[in-house]
Amino acid sequence: MALPMKCFYRVCGFLSSSQLPSHVICRNNATLSGQKDASPRRIFSGIQPTGIPHIGNYLGALQQWVQLQEEGHQVIYSIVDMHSITVPQDPDQLRENIYDMTACLLACGIDPDKSILFQQSSVSQHAELAWVLGCKATMARLKHLPQWKVKSGPKEDGGVGLFTYPILQAADILLYKATHVPIGVDQVQHLQLAQDLATTFNYHYGQYFPQPTAILGETKKVQSLRKPDSKMSKSEADPRGRIDLTDSPEVIREKLKKAVTDSTSAVTYDPDMRPGVSNLVRIHSACTGLSYEEICRQNEGIETAKYKFVVADAVVAKLDPIRTEILRLQNDRSFLDSVLRQGAKKARDIAEKTYSDVKKLVGFS
Repeated sequence: MALPMKCFYRVCGFLSSSQLPSHVICRNNATLSGQKDASPRRIFSGIQPTGIPHIGNYLGALQQWVQLQEEGHQVIYSIVDMHSITVPQDPDQLRENIYDMTACLLACGIDPDKSILFQQSSVSQHAELAWVLGCKATMARLKHLPQWKVKSGPKEDGGVGLFTYPILQAADILLYKATHVPIGVDQVQHLQLAQDLATTFNYHYGQYFPQPTAILGETKKVQSLRKPDSKMSKSEADPRGRIDLTDSPEVIREKLKKAVTDSTSAVTYDPDMRPGVSNLVRIHSACTGLSYEEICRQNEGIETAKYKFVVADAVVAKLDPIRTEILRLQNDRSFLDSVLRQGAKKARDIAEKTYSDVKKLVGFS
């Protein structure tokens, strides 16, 4: 079974933001360019092609990608298909998922004229740099990273690809000499591995790789509609628990109508005591820009059952234009191929230069 669709750095939490070293983070509450040093950044992030993204993916990561693109920095976004095969994949389905993810990213606002969007496996230097970096990593360090502990199970019988997954992540970032990486607070430990590998490489071969800094944006946490105490997930058995970007307005309304709430009819925001209703308020806020307080005030006196229709209207208004564009792009494979081909060329131009330097530094050439 495929991994849940996710921004590819997502791992289990281990630190609160207050515990993170100051050099690790760069807060993105407004804009990255709002910092004192407003020089252009090179930003890298990737996403696994594991099916159509859901509204949680869109509100949590993809909107931030578009925002960073519009701020004028150099942004590089990859569909990380090499990461996908750390678990079994059907080849035909994987090919379809790559096209679907490309269509979704474009429909959400990623502009190939402003961003570099490409398929990871089209740039062979990712794997080549991963080997070099892997020679500087220890098994003890990798064994204690969340990706291995969570996915390999108590018997630790996962594959070698799963074990070395974080090294490939580090190579993805360092290959483009990225200065910043958009992640959540619960995604930091693997980025710290990339920082450590950059430091180790620089120690042995001279100062070359920059230290990538995390961009910690404001988290838009979206929970399952059926299990509001759990995060909305592609892997959830009940499809009614999530809203996919390609869901029709009718399907969206039906899913929200069936969303789990509680026996209290008022619309209030209390994530601890009323997780179901609070999840609806959170989704409503993310789709409209209204604060939680404004939403509760505007819907005072409305029963929860009726409020679900209000939320549905907001979600449909937000997602239906995206859905329409996804469906259009899915029927234009030649355009999607062109976007990925041109993006791979741009990415390869950077990657070839970096890896050529690395080969000279380590003594390959």
